Amino acid sequence: MTALSPAAPALARAEAPQRRRRPSGVPYLLIVPAIGILLLALGYPMLWQFVISTQHFGLAQQFGKPPTFVGLANYSDLFTDAQTWAVVGRSIAFCLANAAITVVLGIGVALLMNAVDKVTRLILQIAMLLAWAMPVIASMTVWIWLFDWRRGLVNWMLTQVGFDFTNHNWLENPLSFYFVATVIVVWMSVPFVAFSVYAGLTQISTEVLEAAEIDGANARQRFFGIVVPMIRPVLMIVLLLQVIWDLRVFAQIKMLQDAGAPTSTTDLLGTYIYRLGVGASDFGMASALSIFVLILTIALSFFYVMHLVKEDS
Repeated sequence: MTALSPAAPALARAEAPQRRRRPSGVPYLLIVPAIGILLLALGYPMLWQFVISTQHFGLAQQFGKPPTFVGLANYSDLFTDAQTWAVVGRSIAFCLANAAITVVLGIGVALLMNAVDKVTRLILQIAMLLAWAMPVIASMTVWIWLFDWRRGLVNWMLTQVGFDFTNHNWLENPLSFYFVATVIVVWMSVPFVAFSVYAGLTQISTEVLEAAEIDGANARQRFFGIVVPMIRPVLMIVLLLQVIWDLRVFAQIKMLQDAGAPTSTTDLLGTYIYRLGVGASDFGMASALSIFVLILTIALSFFYVMHLVKEDS
């Protein structure tokens, strides 16, 4: 009878097919409460808003009068109106331009923080944190004063350097209005992008960049060949968030309009929904436009979401 070597049992165990572990349902059970809360917090209001969008829901319904079901008439009336499409076009252009400018400037500030010494970096971080944390109402009060046509600091400074900006009203012309709005929105958004990108830059190994420099790669080649691919997930996330936030911007535009800008030529989707609902008491039409904004947001972010899913897999 042949004796088995001491390694034979271990070899037999290694060659035996391993049992596949059955998937556990515990992780799915753990996320059920979170999904339930999300459905209650977001799903119910969205469902109720869709119901209102199919009704004639005005001021009388606010005081108890039953609403009238009109089907898709609100959507039909909304999207056969040229004003709606003008607002949609302005909103998309404003959103994409602001998101691109914000991300580019945020990357520049993040690279600057990564290159300067510790004290300068700390000063930059504190300054951006203060700008980011400042309440919208407080910051808008300062910005409106800066661009005021009678006693604004911007007009005074431009006049001092040789330009004639005496009593120049930045808000009466749509182009200059959106320039001011872009400056404000970008100023408020750059800190978030800069902090996010800087966090990604700190995870890049300096040895990799030094090796590329030794191999002859210049700064541009190192940035686009090494830095950008390694922080691409961060860039995709911040760009997605900026597109969503800039499409739904409201407070900045509304306060600039209240400071003296014409609403018909400066409305974006947020302020237009507000004017339809609160201003005209046509809550059915405002709800229909809100549903459209939701669909538009999903459409604009679909590519980025699919790319993030692909990167994750």
